[in-house]
Amino acid sequence: MSASGGTKAIVAALAANLAIAASKFVAFAFSGSSSMLAEGVHSLADSGNQGLLLLGGKKAQREATPQHPFGYGRERYIYAFLVSIVLFTVGGMFAIYEGYEKIKEPHEIEAWYWPVGVLVFAIIAEGFSFRTAIAESNQLRGALSWKDFIRRAKAPELPVVLLEDFGALVGLVLALGGVGLSLLTGDGIWDGIGTVCIGALLIVIAIVLAAETKSLLLGEAAGTEEVAKIGAAVVDGRTVTGVIHMRTLHLGPEELLVAAKIAVQHDDTAAEVARAIDAAEARIREAVPIARVIYLEPDILRSNPSTPAAQA
Repeated sequence: MSASGGTKAIVAALAANLAIAASKFVAFAFSGSSSMLAEGVHSLADSGNQGLLLLGGKKAQREATPQHPFGYGRERYIYAFLVSIVLFTVGGMFAIYEGYEKIKEPHEIEAWYWPVGVLVFAIIAEGFSFRTAIAESNQLRGALSWKDFIRRAKAPELPVVLLEDFGALVGLVLALGGVGLSLLTGDGIWDGIGTVCIGALLIVIAIVLAAETKSLLLGEAAGTEEVAKIGAAVVDGRTVTGVIHMRTLHLGPEELLVAAKIAVQHDDTAAEVARAIDAAEARIREAVPIARVIYLEPDILRSNPSTPAAQA
């Protein structure tokens, strides 16, 4: 997986979640807190999700085959979509069910120091993981807001880890609030309410992830900046005089397909056009290195070519 895949962030999140999951299940065993059980399952699901992201990155590196001539780059999108499904079912729905059961039949939390201590430890560990994800994302985010970065990122791993870690931190605060109110009031129903809130939060995050990865699976064009660079690189002002129309498609986070109909002079020879196309492909790859697959079709311009910025 390339650096933009956020491998460091995934590994940091995986290590944190495995340690946190173990501590939460121990706390549940000693205290009987449903928030602890829901949070333990949440952390276990997150650990599985990070494993899925690493597996997707590994599978995406396979070489192209006759059956899959454009390679396996979209494997990363498929596994990111699976993460949203796991987060929705194993994380969100289980937490809501467990919280409902606790609200229906509340019981007092025993050995309160176990859940409180584990939650404090978990907040620190998740904070470290979240900080790593933020640092990795900042290397790619540029001037984009966090909302725009999550929406526009072509590599799904960092947005997934960011949202998971953010959801985990908020969930831990909710769990701590539920446990705290149960201890203060002596009413275990607050523990159940906190668990339901955790489940609702996870479902919202899962829906956001599913929507974003679905768009990537359907196929997204290159960004506006990349499209402009490609359009400018195609034209040499001599043989290639303009771009008639162009389409781009991400075959994977670091693989871009470019297909364009380009305008050439009506009296150019076939050899001149062929050399111009080869030169244009070289310029495109220099301007946008992720442009791996390029198809340029020459044609005689019958009207003004579209501006590069308008092509997508």
